[in-house]
Amino acid sequence: MTSKTIAVVGATGAQGGGLVRAILADEDGGFVARGLTRNAESDRARELIEMGAEVVEADLDDVASLTAAFQGCHGAYCVTSYWEHFSPEKEKEQARNLAQAAKAAGLAHVIWSTLEDTREWVPIEDDRMPTLMERYSVPHFDAKGESDDLFREAGVPTTFLLTSYYWDNLIAFGAEPQRGEDGTLVFPMPMGDKKLPGIAVEDIGKCAYGIFKAGDEFIGKTVGIAGEFLTGAEMAAALSDAMGETVNHFPVPFDMYRSFDFPGADDLGNMFQVKHDFNDAFLANRNVEFARSLNPERMTFREWLAESAGRIPRH
Repeated sequence: MTSKTIAVVGATGAQGGGLVRAILADEDGGFVARGLTRNAESDRARELIEMGAEVVEADLDDVASLTAAFQGCHGAYCVTSYWEHFSPEKEKEQARNLAQAAKAAGLAHVIWSTLEDTREWVPIEDDRMPTLMERYSVPHFDAKGESDDLFREAGVPTTFLLTSYYWDNLIAFGAEPQRGEDGTLVFPMPMGDKKLPGIAVEDIGKCAYGIFKAGDEFIGKTVGIAGEFLTGAEMAAALSDAMGETVNHFPVPFDMYRSFDFPGADDLGNMFQVKHDFNDAFLANRNVEFARSLNPERMTFREWLAESAGRIPRH
């Protein structure tokens, strides 16, 4: 049987890397991985090559390079990284390039890693939170959600995959517990007593692989995945056990979070408020049991901590 090639955008990143590793780990699965990256000479790209993946260079800003990289493939995993440039317009242009390249290459199945357009819940004229960049409620969500139609309009057979908060943000995105003036660790999570859908980023790739293995079943559908739904207090309790010292949850007020001095704080503050204010709808869009059906190895937060707590910074 001829193996089907899956082109993986962002293969050296979080989501894409997880999918490449999932494909490589299943030697008899009928799929092979072609990792796309801007620099095939990078350390991460070389690691993928050593693991057995094909790696090709392509640029999300260059539709011709994407089309060439997609040629001969069965499917593609398409993801963009808003945090590299903080531009919704650039992200939408990159999504358009991906959709056009997928159509030109005649792909049979694309997974588009997307998020909700939160303006369907919080129109920009709603004064409960500030409008950002003149037309967005949560720019890094809204640009992805708005881009869903680009794949539909291009006529690309697409599964729209809603992801969840990366627990890995505790390691590399500045979301780790902070040391307070009294020496204790504080976990600032602005969700009040509402539950936050979270997931180990490696499990996103494994779930995506499960969608590809399912064939046509999820084409044209929007599906959402999570590893677990937890309150900030529940996360702090798990962190306490894993880190061996008390971690106290601090439910940061949204306005305070928006005022923090780091790029994108206003975007993330709005995001947490949307997840809080529309918690039932946000949770309903993500399904823990569905994630387990795609990926029986799906981890809970405590299971992820058992593997990863040692990499969480302590200040």
